[in-house]
Amino acid sequence: MQLMPVSLAYFLEVARTGAVSEAAQRLRVAPSAISRQIAKLESGIGVPLFVRHPRGMTLTDAGSRLLAHVRRSEAESSALVTELRTGSGAEVRNVTVACSEGFARRLVPRAMATFRRDHPDVTFRLDRVPHQEATRRVAEGIADIAVTYAMGPQYDVRVECAVVVPMAAIVPPGHELADRERVGLAELCAYPLAMAPTGTTQRDLFDIGVQLEGLAIRPALVCDAMASKYEFVRSGGGIALVGDLGDLHSDPAAEGVVYVPLDHPVFRRREAQVQTMLGRRLPWAATQFAGLLVSLLRRSEA
Repeated sequence: MQLMPVSLAYFLEVARTGAVSEAAQRLRVAPSAISRQIAKLESGIGVPLFVRHPRGMTLTDAGSRLLAHVRRSEAESSALVTELRTGSGAEVRNVTVACSEGFARRLVPRAMATFRRDHPDVTFRLDRVPHQEATRRVAEGIADIAVTYAMGPQYDVRVECAVVVPMAAIVPPGHELADRERVGLAELCAYPLAMAPTGTTQRDLFDIGVQLEGLAIRPALVCDAMASKYEFVRSGGGIALVGDLGDLHSDPAAEGVVYVPLDHPVFRRREAQVQTMLGRRLPWAATQFAGLLVSLLRRSEA
């Protein structure tokens, strides 16, 4: 059910798709109707909201600011409709969390289990997505909370908490590096490596560090699943990298591996973050769960 004015609903869809024709198909209305509403909106505000190109439309600065407002309104309208339909008032008990693979493996589901012990009527949805997608889903109101890794300032979301997470090599027990207090990149590259795919924060920073050191690397395994990398290491295939809170604060002996801290300043650029939508008032359950996640991340720094 749509609570926002038609002009804003049309504006939102054009902003999402980048084209009037595609927005018209998704909304099942005539392109001319969308064009009229956009023109009316721009006339009423007094500034252009889009730059028209032969193959699409991009937002102006004013359009981007309006889009942020409309996304907040859409998210709060959706929550309100749910409250009215369920008769739950302000107590919305559904929380959607988007997170990258490292957080989805341990930290976030454990936090959900802890939260439900005190609030068994809360229902969670956990979407495991790439780190940029987690941020996008929160920025657009698709998810209530993102728990992900980021490099550099984040302008589209509110960062509730950010901590630098150390990196480590995982090696099998008895490996010649297993007793080391730390290992450098040059030493690491002498062994077969299981690496995350390009485009992940871990891999991108590793590649930057390798370039800075003038090293050459050819991964023995490229894989985005941590469980597979652990098995590769346990089976003697080589060494893998890990930099996820849920792994570094678990018992390595239970995993059949040893963690050796990786020493290079480039990895300090990556932060574990809890993100929410800018300017949005989250429902009670989402607010409380975000607070729990923040406390867990801050505790990891101690």
